[in-house]
Amino acid sequence: MLFEPITLRDTTIRNRMWVPPMCQYSAEKQDGIPTSWHLMHYGAFARGGAGLVTVEASAVAPEGRISPQCLGIWNEEQAQAFSPITELIHSQGARAAIQLAHAGRKASTYRSWPGVPEGSVPIEEGGWQTVAPSPVAFEGLAEPRELSVDQIHELVAAFARAARRAVDAGFDIVEIHGAHGYLAHEFLSPASNRRTDEYGGTMANRARFLLQIVDAVRAEVSVPIIVRLSGTEWTPEGYSLEEMIDLCTWLGTAGVDFLSISTAGNIPGVSIPVGPGYQVPVAQALREGSHMPVGAVGLIVDPAQAEQIVALGQADVVYLGREMLRDQNFPIRAARQLRYPEPYIPSQYARAF
Repeated sequence: MLFEPITLRDTTIRNRMWVPPMCQYSAEKQDGIPTSWHLMHYGAFARGGAGLVTVEASAVAPEGRISPQCLGIWNEEQAQAFSPITELIHSQGARAAIQLAHAGRKASTYRSWPGVPEGSVPIEEGGWQTVAPSPVAFEGLAEPRELSVDQIHELVAAFARAARRAVDAGFDIVEIHGAHGYLAHEFLSPASNRRTDEYGGTMANRARFLLQIVDAVRAEVSVPIIVRLSGTEWTPEGYSLEEMIDLCTWLGTAGVDFLSISTAGNIPGVSIPVGPGYQVPVAQALREGSHMPVGAVGLIVDPAQAEQIVALGQADVVYLGREMLRDQNFPIRAARQLRYPEPYIPSQYARAF
């Protein structure tokens, strides 16, 4: 089943082993423009046999970057620099997606590299004032400024403009980041959204920002839309599974084609039962409750394990994040281990096997 193609709208993806967005923190000029590192990095996943390669969180506005070294797609120069990456991914038989993102209160932080300080980058060192649904700081980070309704509407429009730039740059699919404690997730969670207007209170109100983004993006582009969600926050302080099933259903009605299900990221210090495939049951519950196709992620490291997840219907796709960083040839390894008959080894490398 790992090697069965899957089609979203008119886009067919060759297999069920996908690369999720993973920040590289490598825009050294702090201009949001991808570099030769990104070209090499994403091309290697495609050459290794991945079905879909998702480019890391790319901010729709300058203040939406996680770190000053993160990518952006808020202007045309950035968008044009993505074109060689999408061309390379396509040349190796894979499809290209990009995650459109805004980091909200978790923006303006030092990049997550060994030996680099943690916390917010001070404004005098190149940081900036962060924004959020409410002036509630993430533990260890600077307090954000609450967004006005007009500013919320402008950010919705920024996502739509970024989606158009992404499609013009050759991306087959756009992903909207609604997970891991970043801005859309901050709106969804009662732990970070204390608003009393139409964007706060009930789940229908807390989901309004994300649903407006989806509506605006769908009006702008016809390509498949993926939304990444934290399916659970692992604490009663967060939203419930029933609320998330409702949200997934609403997203499908709004024109979302696929859900990438991760967990957590918005409430620090929660107890998470980490182990092989620990997030798969969450993905399965949302798949069954909403009847939406989903991808599962989280400590999926072995081809037989990945095959079982898809074959048993726990998820439609497996996202291989850190395992693909360790082994960009995971799909080739899976084809050999599972005795898949079709050739998955590039002819140039066949002598090695």
